[in-house]
Amino acid sequence: MIVSQPPTTGWLVEHGPQELELLLRAVVFQPCAPILLADNDRRYRDASVGASKLLGLPRDKIIGRSLDDFAEPKFKPVIPERWSAFLKDGEQEGTLQLAGADGIPRDVEYIAKGNVLPVRHLLVLRDKTARAPSELASVPGWVQDYALFLLDADGMVVAWYAGAERIYGYTSDEAIGQHVSLLYPDEKARVRLQEKLKRAAVEGHIGGEGWHLKKDGTRFWASVITMALKDESGDLQGFARVVRDFSDRHERDEKLRRSRAVLRPLPAESTIAGVVSGEFDRIPEANDAFLEMVGYSREDLQAGRLHWPELTPPEYRALDEVAHEEGLQFGACTPFEKELIRKDGARVPVLVATAVLKLSPFRWITFVQDLRERDRLENIDDEVVEVQHNFEEIVGTSSVMKRVMAQVEVVAPTDATVLVLGETGTGKELIARAIHRMSPRRNLPFISLNCAAIPTGLLESELFGYERGAFTGALSQKIGRFEMAHRGTLFLDEVGDIPLDLQPKLLRALQEKAFERLGGTRTIPIDVRLVAATNRNLIQMMGDKLFRSDLYYRLKVFPITTPPLRDHPEDIPILARHFTKKYAAKMARTIDKIPTETMRALVSWPWPGNVRELENFVERSVILSKGPSLRAPLTELRDGDLETISGSTLEEVERDHILRVLRETHGVISAAASRLGMPRTTLNAMMKKLGISRGDL
Repeated sequence: MIVSQPPTTGWLVEHGPQELELLLRAVVFQPCAPILLADNDRRYRDASVGASKLLGLPRDKIIGRSLDDFAEPKFKPVIPERWSAFLKDGEQEGTLQLAGADGIPRDVEYIAKGNVLPVRHLLVLRDKTARAPSELASVPGWVQDYALFLLDADGMVVAWYAGAERIYGYTSDEAIGQHVSLLYPDEKARVRLQEKLKRAAVEGHIGGEGWHLKKDGTRFWASVITMALKDESGDLQGFARVVRDFSDRHERDEKLRRSRAVLRPLPAESTIAGVVSGEFDRIPEANDAFLEMVGYSREDLQAGRLHWPELTPPEYRALDEVAHEEGLQFGACTPFEKELIRKDGARVPVLVATAVLKLSPFRWITFVQDLRERDRLENIDDEVVEVQHNFEEIVGTSSVMKRVMAQVEVVAPTDATVLVLGETGTGKELIARAIHRMSPRRNLPFISLNCAAIPTGLLESELFGYERGAFTGALSQKIGRFEMAHRGTLFLDEVGDIPLDLQPKLLRALQEKAFERLGGTRTIPIDVRLVAATNRNLIQMMGDKLFRSDLYYRLKVFPITTPPLRDHPEDIPILARHFTKKYAAKMARTIDKIPTETMRALVSWPWPGNVRELENFVERSVILSKGPSLRAPLTELRDGDLETISGSTLEEVERDHILRVLRETHGVISAAASRLGMPRTTLNAMMKKLGISRGDL
């Protein structure tokens, strides 16, 4: 939709939509959901980090291409018809089959919002192939609409786009020429509006939340980001605004506040982020929320006293570098938690998301969320505050860990069988315990059995027990793990190590909810919720006739995959601090600092043993530390790396690396080629050269 503009707003007409597009990208793309901006010809004009990951291509390889380029052949004929209907209706939902660089077809759910900007349409994608159906409903905010509009320097609406029409109900003809105060419900709110526009003019940006008014007289809770627009001379020309409807979230927050009547009320704008813009190190612009967060004054800012390195603890600087690299590659970084150093030396826990605005006078725009109130509320006694999460030692704030925790929350209240997959050391038992603690069976037994730690001949009696005299040496009756877990949860670790001849009895017990002890004739009914785990490739084992397919599908009612640590290195600083604190307390020591060099080494190490290896390394480091700073034996990491390749030829190193990646991708050549960064044909040629066959996997 192209809207008419008053003749006195020439600068806004020329530059405003471009600035709005940059602001939309900063606000919308930073959560890393798969989001695309397309023009009327369905060609992509921008792509988020999540879209790059979904399609397996960098952002610059997506921009300029068409939706048709990624569609499976059978879907290509229907795309023009759907697109025409979308351009007519302005909104659309549906599913497609897309294939990225790896060539693997994916069932993708999408919602399209038309003309969020002139001839720019917002597409939000969801990879249904990679998620269980129950997880899809747990991801919030992916269908949000965005109202974008432009104001002149006096606050008059000069551009009004389709998203604003959908949210507020005013057409462009009705909105243009009106003062933005039209959207506010009372005089008090309008006074605050004028104050915020003045602050935005001075600070460059400002964020806020509050009630807004629709054309039909109804109210909604709006989250608003306002950016001042200035010409090359620095003169104010107007404002760009992005508005989202946060009514659902606000209602949940209010309900939570009412249930916490004994607590100090939350500030009205506790969820609003501080907004900072600038370069890698220098902070030339920041709003009041950020300055208050870090304890500096506007005079400090104007005097050039705010620099990111001075605000960032040394142990987080390596993480900042990762975020900068991701921002330069994808245009935005994955939001992550860190700490900031206030002017008084205290530390503030924050959530940070940074986006690149290459065409603006500043290079970066960073949203910083103060997490102190959240942390305070999470530490209040469970009897006062309803506890929504109970993950104990599951530590991590990355998107992949949040996805795992969301899956746990979805499946825990049910009695569904859960299969936890993942490499050794990724915390599969912690996931099982979290499922039990969050289930209705939380006050009943949690019984664990490592199937790989029990000799094959004894595993059946461990699971099902035996009667007296069942075999030589059975001098008394024994209760098995199934019976011990009655009405509770049974966790079978390393379930892939259960012998083939025992698997039918396990399957029968799960299906019939009953079993017989060894040597017994009485059928014993059981009510057990089963959680199984393995680091083995059960699909390959089925092909090798080592694991029954019917048992596999009985276990895989709700699969959860724990990610290897190398897939979420942004969690390493948090884990390192957690383990340092844990073991320092056990050893009655005070260690409150992790040197920059140490943290950088921890973040860059691949940790083949995953979180368990990291925890053991930190425990060893705490033992070696004599002062307040963690003294880590970094030479062990470097020497370990040398030991890995010592005595190996280049060909052997290549062969081992390709085999490891193939095993991690379950033998899928296209997926392994994508991870290795090479074409599938090249990988096939290298496999042939190195003598790698399916039997080696």
